[in-house]
Amino acid sequence: MPLSSIEPRRLYRQIADQIRTLIRNGEFVPGARLPPERDLARELGVSRPSVREALIALEVEGLVEVRIGSGIYVRKVRNGDARDAADALAGPFELLRARYVIESECAALAAKSAKRTHLRSIEDAQDEMDRELGAGRQPLPADRQFHLRIAEATGNGALVHVIRILWDERSGELFKRLEDHYDSPELWRAAISEHRAVLKAIATRDVEGARAAMQRHLDCAYKRFSKGWNAHQ
Repeated sequence: MPLSSIEPRRLYRQIADQIRTLIRNGEFVPGARLPPERDLARELGVSRPSVREALIALEVEGLVEVRIGSGIYVRKVRNGDARDAADALAGPFELLRARYVIESECAALAAKSAKRTHLRSIEDAQDEMDRELGAGRQPLPADRQFHLRIAEATGNGALVHVIRILWDERSGELFKRLEDHYDSPELWRAAISEHRAVLKAIATRDVEGARAAMQRHLDCAYKRFSKGWNAHQ
């Protein structure tokens, strides 16, 4: 396979560029199934999450189709049909890892500093998630509020600003497309349960417990979006 090594500079865009070139040069014809993620990752010398971010970008462009449980297939694209994917600040998996680092410390600081009003606002966001899911709606806005309220409970405005930026990126086209492939009530029920553990630790002033609970939540989120697309990975 005519692929070359990738340097660690916005990996998903470089990977997408290489695969796009191969498609346009006829190496992968319309209807063809691309090699599994693990094979692409090995050929390129990068991680599987980086390959997945690249494939999501190509899906947004309309060049490939993701079929969960089957794989990635090249789409037939007429001239002018393909569009460029928005160049995100970071790929979805990079974003989750950044949140893992920053939001776990926010949770720990919130356990130290949260006032009653902060705790009530976090609880309100948690309750809103329950209500939205119970009504059959995606509780993403309440999810965002939950995490922002924890940042506000630190008393540090700079952290609130950083979390808001991370969540703005999380609402970008690449992350939303990735999430669409896995979105389900079961996923949200798991996330809400993890939220409850974070809230409980903050409310009981358990600093280490709050940090660990947030780390578990974001690590589980990472794993939920890392399930294989191909039937045989």
